[in-house]
Amino acid sequence: MQPQTQEDLRAQIPPFGAALTTAIILSAIGWVGLILLFLLTVPTLGPRWLLFFLVTLAFSGMALPVIHYLHRRFPGKPVATSVVMIREALLVGAYADVLLWLQFGKVLNFALGILVAACLIAIEVFIRMGEKNRWTPPPPDENE
Repeated sequence: MQPQTQEDLRAQIPPFGAALTTAIILSAIGWVGLILLFLLTVPTLGPRWLLFFLVTLAFSGMALPVIHYLHRRFPGKPVATSVVMIREALLVGAYADVLLWLQFGKVLNFALGILVAACLIAIEVFIRMGEKNRWTPPPPDENE
């Protein structure tokens, strides 16, 4: 079995059209929802939770094309599936939520923002390491 080249790995990545469609839908729901939330509600408990949900959608939608580009530019083994890309985009949305939550409490500073980002990146690295180290049996030879 020959080792896979960069082009072989890039060919296995999901098409950009699917990622772009998902990103547009997520971003549109998130940003339109945020605009309506700011214009039509008062800041009580329910709209605050809705704010966190819509921020997650908006920032996940904005991050998805960038994440797709990075996986196409720097493919790895195993190749990132659409589930991996959506998970990473949701981590970007969760990062925006944590920063917003910390800012509401007036405890956000630069060092804490970097620490939260490093923790989320470490979580994703460990998940990807687990995916990479999952054992699968070798394919049977056609000669046997």
